[in-house]
Amino acid sequence: MLEEYKKFAIRGNVIDMAVGIIIGGAFGTVVQSLVKDILTPSLGLLTGGIDFANLFFVLREGTPGAPYTTLQAAQDAGAVTVNVGTFINAVVSFLIVSFAVFLLVRYINQLREPDEGPSPPKTIKKCPHCVSDVPVQATRCPHCTSDLPEPSEADSA
Repeated sequence: MLEEYKKFAIRGNVIDMAVGIIIGGAFGTVVQSLVKDILTPSLGLLTGGIDFANLFFVLREGTPGAPYTTLQAAQDAGAVTVNVGTFINAVVSFLIVSFAVFLLVRYINQLREPDEGPSPPKTIKKCPHCVSDVPVQATRCPHCTSDLPEPSEADSA
């Protein structure tokens, strides 16, 4: 069983998966930074100064009581909060990552698909009497010896 596992691990599937997970984790960190450090402040500026990172609702006040100017201040006071801004940031991050993965998979699928070029010319046809395969240019079936119709331009293309 150990030998079989070594073959499986060395075959590349596990290594490819590990590399994908590592790159995916690093990509996720970059996207989180993009959302937190670039998009959120820009959206906040466009929406009149709303800081999504500090968009929250207090369910139960902590000590000292409200008002809390930042989410960190509310959490330090022990307040119970609904962190809407953090959730919005996570949704935006997810959408960016999922779209990037979609583009990557789409590109890889395009590389895998063969070109839809002209089809190769037909070399065989079916005998209408015995349904055997015969060469397109044949005038008599080698299986049942029936006369075959003359090949047309459509048969040879």
